[in-house]
Order: sequence, then C-alpha cells, then structure tokens
Amino acid sequence: MIAWRPLARRTSVALGIPAMPRPAAVLTGVLFGAAIALSAGGLVLATDLPAGAPSNLGARFGLAAALMVAAQLARLRLRVAPAPVSVTWGETALIIGLYLVPTNWLPAATLVGVGLAWALLSVVGDQRTALEVAHVAATLTVAVSLAAAVVAAVGAPFDAAPTPAGAAALIAGSLTYLLASAGLTALTLSLRHRLPVTQSLSRVLGGKLLMFVGNVTVGLAAVAMLDDDPRWLLLTPPVLWLLQQTYRYRLRADRERRAWLEYAEATRMLNRLDVHEVAIAGVGGALTLCGAERVDLDVTGTDGRSRRYRGDTSGVVIDNGTDEAQRAGREEVVTCRLAVGAVRVGELRVHPPRSVLLGPGEHAALSAFGAALATALHGAAAHRDRTVLTARSSYAAVHDPLTDLLNRPALLGQGDGKLRQLDHGHPVALLLLDLDNFGEVNETLGHNAGDELLKLTADRLRTATRPGELLARLGGDEFALLITSLSVAGGPAALADRPSPMPYALSRAREVVELLSGPVEVAGVRMSAGASIGVVVAGAGAADLGELLRRADSALRQAKETSSSVVSYDSAADAANTDQLMLLGELREALAVDDQLVLALQPAVDLTTGAPTGVEALVRWRHPRRGKLNPVDFVRVVEGSDLLGPFTRYVIDNALAVAADWSRHGLAVPISVNLSPRSLLDPRLPADVAELLRRHGVPAQRLVLEITETVVLSELDVIDEVLGGLRALGVQLAVDDFGTGFSSLTLLTRITVDELKVDRSFVTRMTDSPRAAAVVRATVQLGRDLDLRVVAEGVETAEQRLALAELGCTAAQGYHFFRPMPPDTVMTVLRSLLDSAPAQVYPLRADGA
Repeated sequence: MIAWRPLARRTSVALGIPAMPRPAAVLTGVLFGAAIALSAGGLVLATDLPAGAPSNLGARFGLAAALMVAAQLARLRLRVAPAPVSVTWGETALIIGLYLVPTNWLPAATLVGVGLAWALLSVVGDQRTALEVAHVAATLTVAVSLAAAVVAAVGAPFDAAPTPAGAAALIAGSLTYLLASAGLTALTLSLRHRLPVTQSLSRVLGGKLLMFVGNVTVGLAAVAMLDDDPRWLLLTPPVLWLLQQTYRYRLRADRERRAWLEYAEATRMLNRLDVHEVAIAGVGGALTLCGAERVDLDVTGTDGRSRRYRGDTSGVVIDNGTDEAQRAGREEVVTCRLAVGAVRVGELRVHPPRSVLLGPGEHAALSAFGAALATALHGAAAHRDRTVLTARSSYAAVHDPLTDLLNRPALLGQGDGKLRQLDHGHPVALLLLDLDNFGEVNETLGHNAGDELLKLTADRLRTATRPGELLARLGGDEFALLITSLSVAGGPAALADRPSPMPYALSRAREVVELLSGPVEVAGVRMSAGASIGVVVAGAGAADLGELLRRADSALRQAKETSSSVVSYDSAADAANTDQLMLLGELREALAVDDQLVLALQPAVDLTTGAPTGVEALVRWRHPRRGKLNPVDFVRVVEGSDLLGPFTRYVIDNALAVAADWSRHGLAVPISVNLSPRSLLDPRLPADVAELLRRHGVPAQRLVLEITETVVLSELDVIDEVLGGLRALGVQLAVDDFGTGFSSLTLLTRITVDELKVDRSFVTRMTDSPRAAAVVRATVQLGRDLDLRVVAEGVETAEQRLALAELGCTAAQGYHFFRPMPPDTVMTVLRSLLDSAPAQVYPLRADGA
C-alpha cells in the first residue's frame, strides 16, 4: 500500500544564497564575469557602425532581447539523472537575432533577455535563486558569444538578404551554440550532481537533436520572411505550435521509454535475498526513477527497529541519525509507506531537485516501485529468518541442548569424517568418560543440581580440549573426546612403524581426571566430582568411530569394575574380535560387487633388454569407509576364514580377464598371482583354475601362481595333489620370497617350479652387505643351473639394478622400474616396452612342457 503525504515546501533558503556546491558556484562566477565582459565589450565595439546600418537599432536590440525571452519561456523539460534540463528555441532566437543586430550586440541582448525570462520564471513558481538565474543567463550568453564569433569570422553581415553562404554561417553559429551550451550544461551537472560529463553531454545532445534541426529551419525561414515581407510571419504561429507539440511529444515518448527501461532495471536489481542489498538497490532505483537529489529509506526489521539508508548521486550510506534538519530544507518530500498486507516493512522518502514537481507518471512509477521494494524487503527478511531458523535447527540437531557440546550423532558423523581425512594408520585416540557418583547427586540434590554439574563438567572439559579435537556429550553423564593428533616419538605415524602413542593418550586421560577431580560448588554444596575414563588408540582406517566407541566403552567398563580412574582397551580382554568379524562381513559384500576389490599390476623387466618378462597382480580393497586397504590389512583375516576360496578365485578371475584383454591387443605377457599356503589345501583349486582359463581363453602357461616355501613344512598329500594338478594344466609356478625360510632348497627338490623370486630384503641390502650380495649371487647361479628364471623383487635404485645385472640376474621388478598401476595403464606401459625391445619376450616354459 502506498500513502502519499502533502508536499513539504522549503522555507529556509533565502533568495540570493547559493544552493549549489562550491565548485559549481565558482563556475557560475567565472561564467557571469565572462558574460558581463563579452556583453559590455560587444556594445563598445559596435558603436562604430558601418555605413547603411539601420537607424532603428535600438528597437531591433529590444526585439532581439524579447526573442530571447520568448525562446526561454517556450521551454521543454529534459531530465538528466536528478537534474531537469530545459530545451528551448534558442537556435531560432540566435539566427533571428544575428539578422536583427550586429553580432557584437547579441551577447548583451542574450544576457538581458535570458535574465529577464528566468527571473520571471522564478517569480511565477520555478523558485530559482538569483545565483541560479545568473548561471543560466551567463551560460547562454557565453554560448551566444561563441556562436556570434563563428558567424562574424565567416563574414555574414547582419540585415542582409540571406544567401547560401550566409545560411551556412548561421548554421555553423547555431551548431556552435548547441555544443557550447550543451557542454557547459554537462560541466555544471558534473559539478553539482557528480555525474560523468560525457554521459550528461550525450543525454543533452540526444534530447535536443530533433529540436535543433527544427529550430534552425524555423530561424532561417523567419530571416527569409523578414527580408522579403515581415507580414509573412503572421502565418508562422500555427507552424510553431505544431513544432512545439512535436517536440513535446518526442521528449515525452523518449522520457516514457527511458522510464520503463529504468523501472525494469530498478525492479530487476531488487531480486536479492539479503535485506541490506535490497535496501541499497531500492535507494538506487528510486534515485534513478525520480531523478531525485536524495532518497531516504527506513527499513523496519521484524523486531520493530529501523535502519536508515540515505543515497544521492555520490552513493548510498547507512545513516542511523534522524537527519530531520537536512530534511526540513527540501522543497518537496514524497513519502511512500512500504507495507505487505498489514505488515509494515519501512518508509521511502524521495527528495526531487528543487523547483521540480514529480508528474503523474513519475508518481505512478514510484508507487509501483514502492510496492515491489516492499515485497522484496519482506521476502529478503523472510529468507533471512528462514536461514536463521534453519541454522538454529541444524545447530540443535548436532549439539546437546544442556551443555552445547556435540551430541552422539554429530560425534559419529564428524569423527568418521576426520578419520577419513587422515592417512591410513595415523594414530588416533578416543577417551570415553563418565562421572563418579552422578546418580547420588541427582538423588540427593535434585536433577537441576545434576544438570548444573554436567554444565560445569562440560566447561572444564572445553579447557582441556585442543584445536582439532572433538568433544561431545553422549548422554547422561557420559562424555567423549576424540584426539586425532597424538604426540609420539618421531612424530605421528602408523602404529606398526612408530612407538605406541598409548602413553600420550593415557597421560591426557589422567590430566582430564585430575581436572575433573577439583572441587566445585553445585546447588550451594561444595563437592569433588571424580571421573572414570576408558581409552582406546587405533590407526585411522582400522575402525570407524562406532567401533572405537565400542572399544572405549569396554575399557570404561573395566575401569568401573576395577575402580580404576583410567583403563586402556585390551583386545585380549574383548570376548569377540568385532573388528575382524566386521571386516569379514564387509569383504563378503565386496566380493559381490565390481568396484571394491581391484588389481594393481607391477611389471617385471629384463635387465638386459628392458622388455617385460611378466606382470604381478596385486589386490587392493577400495573400502567405502576405511579407505584404501593393502593386502596386509585384510589377507591374514581372509586366510583364517571360509572366504579364502572365493577370494582366491576372484583374484585369479580378474587377473585372467586382464591377460585376455592383452591377448586381444597382441600382448603375450605372463601374469602372476600370489597363492596362500592354505589355498593348496583345496582339492578343487586345479578344476577352478582350469574353468577360469577356459572361460577367458588364456593359455595356461601365461598364468604364474606364486607360492611360498612354507608349503614344504606340510606333509599332507593334498598339497602334492593340488600342485600336480596345476602342473598338469600347464600353469607356471614360482617361489616367492626365496631364501627367507629354512627349506628353500628342499622345496625345489619336492616340486618343479619355473621361477625364483629373490626376496626384497636381500636386494635392498646387497649394495652394502656382502652377505646379502652372496645370497643373491647364489640364487642367480642356482637358477642358471636349474634352468629357472630369477626375478629380483623390490629394486628401488639404479645402483641396485646395476649390481643385479653384474651378478647375472635376468629380471627384476620394483619402484625403480614401475609402481603398481591400474590395468588400463599397464597395457600402455607394456606396449611401450615391447616397441622399444621387440621380440624379447620369452615364455617361462615352452608350450606343453
């Protein structure tokens, strides 16, 4: 709803007091001085008139001044931003005046005529100050002086019959007048309203162009009529009236077109969700729509308090003052009450330029804009309230309402998120505590006292919490602290590689117990609230936070049962290894999907030619919660379960699928898979391998099964049967980690193998240890004597590669050559190796051997 208040008229500005900025006032003084000088100088210079000059020059001078008065009174308004600019018949009056009087007299006639016209306009309602009247008169006088100088330079005499040359001179003078007056107007707007000069000049010239053409045409026609027979001028009033209406219609159409464009842009800028941004856009839109000098916007918040935004051509600022003194000095204040239904959202006050009254169209546009602004402010406020409410709801969903700590769901969610961000194996600790004798406090002092004790406990725990740690209240008197940065000797690292971080976690737990044991006053009673803490330390990725909570709860129960303040989790005391059970269940699910268990392939290369001699398939588990797991993280668990058979067949199946793809691309490179010793106890293994070879169409000799020498320790006949069945298929057999056991040579006498793989422990030490080098040399010689391929594992440096080549080792694999890579990458690598060393790939054993 829009409510318009009566206009407030200005009363505090006296006539003659400059109501303009100082730079504009200085420009006025300069222009007025120049106008006086040009007018007086022109009259003095024109005293010596040429022979044949008309005798009625005085009357002609008065007529020229009267034409200037008439030209200014027949003005039309053009708005440039907040300033109204008048477009007049000045070019017509200029051309006729140049015909009537000498060019040097015309500045004086202009100064007198324009000054009288604007003084009259101020009397009848325009309310211009004397300084402003002087500014307009001086501006047009200077413009006329420049135009007269151009005409005089061309040499067109006054009171002469119009000729083509004379008409051209008058047109040139009119153009000079247009550019000079428009330029000075643009400069004035820039000084008074901080508008860009080029923008103002373009707007003024664009609005005056049609009128300029008509004015020049009328002026030249009038001069021709005066020279021929002045009575012809009696026919001009209807023509002049039609031209005036044409000018007015054209300016109105242009103004309406611009108004609609400005309204569309102003309302588009209101499309924001922030109240502050909507208010700034609203002030800017009102300034543009009404051409106002200033706009005030009071925005009423949902709490009833208001914030004021004040804007003018210099920008928009927030004004917390009442500013009534400044408002009182305005001629007109148009006020819009902004409301949506019965909800008041603010008030918009528009201060148009002095002497300008907003028309019905501008009132209608401002009314519609006020409604749009009210809706936008209301919508932005509603969005802000919804955002605050949503934020509060979200905060309440993850925080305990009593202590303002994280609650159990938040700890589980955020804790698992932190664990996923850590490197696999990075040590973390979880402290789970509850208060001793909390039930007695509730029973003797009441639940309010119990709540007070919980709040005090939460405050104390906050002081013991360090950046990056998570503190939560799980319910009742139970609290949890997750520590993800443990200080251990040598820095945080995987538990298997660095000293145990448990001492640090226990130290933190004892600090917490000591902190909570300090005396507190609850419900007027001074007491000491002790605590019991269960501590668990694990590597990131080994268990989720739910499992850590289960283990910590087990330790906390032990602390309660043994009356100990701090107890660490003991897996031996845990009746069931839940983590292993969980891991097996997850592995069972992983075997049923296609994207969790994946192969990482590592080529072995010939040390002489660089050609590939084979590729080892290594399994990786992309666990959805635990992250990337290597075989060491789950294979031991698999080997002790009923999943070993399905797991082994799964890996061989995927390895043969890769080998089949190589065959389709012309690559005949063997692929090897590690077998668990327990897999050799499965009499179905040879038949399963045969079925997989048939399904993928891969020749048996391209599959290499790697076994460890521990199989020789078993005397079971089934092992010999399984190995015999695999040999009968034509599958290659390799001894992995050769030389690390006590029965390596015995193994070679028990079964027939095709390849020996030197354990990495010898390879990494062979350049520094003569004993390790001797083992490698002996293995290479043994392979040569038995006609076996020897592959060195774990080659990481060029020095190791050179030493192996000197010892006569035929092939090697390790990070020095290639790291394990996905199947889609290894094919490119194999192709590159084959292209650089053609025809150098030999089977481990001849087909059918």
